[in-house]
Amino acid sequence: MAIYTLPELPYDYSELAPVISPEIIELHHDKHHAAYVKGANDTMEQLAEARDKDQWGSINGLEKNLAFHLSGHILHSIYWHNMTGDGGGEPLERDGVGELADAIAEAFGSFAGFKAQLSKAAATTQGSGWGVLAYEPVSGRLVVEQVYDHQGNVGQGSVPILVFDAWEHAFYLQYKNQKVDFIEAMWKVVNWQDVARRYTAAKERAHNLLLAP
Repeated sequence: MAIYTLPELPYDYSELAPVISPEIIELHHDKHHAAYVKGANDTMEQLAEARDKDQWGSINGLEKNLAFHLSGHILHSIYWHNMTGDGGGEPLERDGVGELADAIAEAFGSFAGFKAQLSKAAATTQGSGWGVLAYEPVSGRLVVEQVYDHQGNVGQGSVPILVFDAWEHAFYLQYKNQKVDFIEAMWKVVNWQDVARRYTAAKERAHNLLLAP
């Protein structure tokens, strides 16, 4: 029985147009995200077989595959909800996301500073990866991470709350090789309500993530 399942999109394929075309959303969700779900399930089965047979010759590759596919599944699951057709702008107190806005200002000096850092992190990934705003539980602050593939270069224990997919499959059909243009357009569809909910949840659960105060 599969452990992981592909979540349904919270909107139809055309919701994010013209920032992201319906064709990209369909391919990205139904093919690419689905492949990570299948990869995670297949790897879990292979690990179970290795345990049953007590054969560990492939353990390094299997653990690497699990991290890759599972992280891809998790990041994409966040990605879909991080966007909305009526989003964009910046988080403001009058929109009920003042706590998030304050945390961004505290961590990065200003929203403009944060936007510049996350945009650069996403746009300059070498090859495939993500730009991620994450809650870091040791300091209790927000940090920007530049994630290679789906799982590399990540601060352990950090919780992603806003993710920008910078893999070519996320934009190439529409933006060709202009990754910078795609990242800039992404700011027009950010769902700050979703990001704020994730920030609150990460803070409330932070004490459960750490072994010591």
